Order: sequence, then C-alpha cells, then structure tokens
Amino acid sequence: MSRSQRPQRHWGIHHGRWAAIPLGFVLVWLITPAESSWKQAATWQRLAEPGSLSASHAHLENNCAACHTSVTGVETSKCIACHANNESLLQRQPTSFHASISSCTECHLEHRGWGERPTNMDHEALADIGMRQLMQGAGDTENHGLGAQLDSWSDRGAAPHMHISLKEATLNCATCHANDDRHFQLFGHDCAQCHATDRWTIPEFQHPSATSKDCAQCHQAPPSHYMMHFKMISARVAGKPHARVDQCFQCHQTTSWNDILGAGLYKHH
Repeated sequence: MSRSQRPQRHWGIHHGRWAAIPLGFVLVWLITPAESSWKQAATWQRLAEPGSLSASHAHLENNCAACHTSVTGVETSKCIACHANNESLLQRQPTSFHASISSCTECHLEHRGWGERPTNMDHEALADIGMRQLMQGAGDTENHGLGAQLDSWSDRGAAPHMHISLKEATLNCATCHANDDRHFQLFGHDCAQCHATDRWTIPEFQHPSATSKDCAQCHQAPPSHYMMHFKMISARVAGKPHARVDQCFQCHQTTSWNDILGAGLYKHH
C-alpha cells in the first residue's frame, strides 16, 4: 500500500466516527428519562414555531396546545376559554360584537413578533364570518327570512362607492360605530353610503354652496343654542338678534363653524 493511500484510510476512520455521533446523540435524546419530557416537547415546539408570539401571548411560547389542536389548528373554543371574561372587550360598544362571533383567526394573527399587536381589523373577513353564521342559521325559526335577505345582498350590482367593497357594504356599521356618529343619526345608520372602512374622512367631499340655506339637514346646533345663551350672546355677536336656531346661514360660514359673518373667527363655547 502506498503512502498516499494512508491519509485517506485514516480520514475514513475518523469520518465514520463523526458520522455516528449525531445518530448516537438522537438515540440518547430519545431515551432521556421521563422527567425531562417537557424539555423535549419544548424543543420540538421551537423547531416548528413559525415565529415569535406577540407580547400579550408571550407567556404561551412553550405551550402550543393552549391554542392549537393537532390537525385541526387553532380552535375558537380555546380563544374563548381565555377571553370569555374580558368585560372591557364585551361591554364596550365598538367591540361588543365579539360576544357572538364564531371565528377569531381571520382578524387575530399571531407569530408575527413581540412588537406586533395580534389584531388586524379586516372588515371583509368580518363580513365573511357574518355571512357564514347567517347561512348556518338561515333555517332556524329565530332567523326566519334570512335566506331572502342574503339573496337580496348577493343581488346588489355594485358597492356604494369606489372606496368600499360590496362585501364590506353588507355590514351594519352602526353596531360598532354608533358612538362615533358625528351626524347625530341625521343621515341614518348606513355609514357605508359615504365612508370607507380604512378611514372616516372623505377626501372628495365637497361642501354645498355657501349660499345654501339647508344647513340644518346635516348640522345640529349645540345645546347652548337652545338656551338663553343664544339670544343673549350668540345672536348679538353675529349681529342677527332675530335669527332662529335652524337658520345657520344667518351667522355661520362654510369655512368653519367659528367663522361668524361680520365678526370673523369667534369661539365662545
């Protein structure tokens, strides 16, 4: 045997020893005593984890079964088990709809990192959940007529405007946003006729002409206008002592409520 072949044999022996080490490590790991089984489970969980949990769920990092079920995935019942007694969530008007919701994962996304909130308000997903629940209960006596209502929704030709989808337009906005209604219900409850789901402002809104006299159709006077304050101070400052409360155009300009005709910007409320 030549000298040039000896290093190859020597390397092959050592290579065989090193190759056996990982297999031996796995065998030793598998026969580790039962008292460290929780460590093994935690190790497997870390290997399969798609990302870190948010700060609010960080205490569940090593307990996948708290939310997940094998094959099934995340189950709503497990979310409810932890959050069913969250009074601030269920009693506040904007979030009280959670009491009857049947799914959580569409809007609540996890494993996106410590600094991310596990909430992504998706109005289309909410509409899907609502439609699914209505379809499931369309045959119940308590939900009589829901089938026809769903058919009428599906027959709508187009959304009210380009900033909202047809699916989003089926939601009852007032259920969650009645407290945000600055129109004092003067425009009804169908917010989607004008507003989008990603913002309240309407960039393309054009105020009617400054000469319009129908202000009261959209604007409601403040409480002080229905007291002695209106005749004693407001009307006098504007130089309109005989103006009525519903005659906004007599004193106000469309640039601002505090831009008073003949007086300029004046704020006394």
